[in-house]
Amino acid sequence: MLIQRLRGRPAGALRPWLLGFIGLLLAGAATMVLAATGDDVTNDIDWVTMGMGLFGGLALFLFGMDQMADALKAVAGERMKDILARLTTNRVMGALTGAFVTAVINSSSVTTVLLVGFISAGLMSLAQSVGVIMGANIGSTFTAQLIAFKVTKAALLMIGIGFVMMFVGKRERIKQYGAMVMGLGLVFFGMGVMSDAMAPLRTYEPFLDVMEEMENPLIGIAVAALFTGLIQSSAATTGIVIVMASQGLVNLPTGIALAFGANIGTCATAALAAIGKPREAVRAAVVHVLFNVAGVLVWVGFIDQLADLVRWMSPQYPELSGKAQLAAEVPRQIANAHTMFNVANTLLFLT
Repeated sequence: MLIQRLRGRPAGALRPWLLGFIGLLLAGAATMVLAATGDDVTNDIDWVTMGMGLFGGLALFLFGMDQMADALKAVAGERMKDILARLTTNRVMGALTGAFVTAVINSSSVTTVLLVGFISAGLMSLAQSVGVIMGANIGSTFTAQLIAFKVTKAALLMIGIGFVMMFVGKRERIKQYGAMVMGLGLVFFGMGVMSDAMAPLRTYEPFLDVMEEMENPLIGIAVAALFTGLIQSSAATTGIVIVMASQGLVNLPTGIALAFGANIGTCATAALAAIGKPREAVRAAVVHVLFNVAGVLVWVGFIDQLADLVRWMSPQYPELSGKAQLAAEVPRQIANAHTMFNVANTLLFLT
């Protein structure tokens, strides 16, 4: 039943009720872990309030992304299908098309699922789809770049404007644009709620010890891949990493490793969509998996070098120090590293 629902929903994002269910499971697991650490720590941090803020913010974040993607598809879905079908005459055009379409519909998983459908219907060959699959990863970095800008203060204004457009607008297109604006506002508002909820963790030693474990790139990649596979959105995972970085909880190498894992985890949606499809469609899903995994394997040994390059090209705040400096610099650096990684991989595998 679950697989049928996922295959029937090309958005690549789970229904809000399922997201809430996953949040409840995570909250329950977190409560058990916290209880196991002993009663003495609960006097330092209000875990109930933090849990409500963290998972409530996550629910808003994911619901906002889901609503924004649905509205974008409603406004431009058919047009995007036409663009995909016509502008894939060679690998370079395919990559540019994949990047553009994915940036518009806000999900590389959606683009890949569309490709699987086109190939199944005989509208596109496997060779045509390869460039689009590679370009889709570039387009997915648009969301991370958007999230890295600190616009949470405008979140409630965006929600209000979107609400008015949805319920006052007479034309369906105006309502869909309103849903997009409101969804984006919910994304930013959810980020703000999560960021505020995580603030006490800056000084909580057990959590800091766990984050030190994430500095092992293999652990970070595995955790992010699993989480992305569950929520079926690499943009959401990257956004959460950026939120954690904005509180100084994640350093740049760890953030890069987590972004790598998100790239692998996003393959789950394409794999589900290919179940029961013709051989060519299954091969397209396999190409998606191999491209993402191979790209991570190429870069996993150069995380420190990539971090140095990104620090050099990103804004710096030398007047700050410690976690304050991390909070100011690392979110933008993670977004830039995510973009550089996907652009470099696409150029490498296209040549």
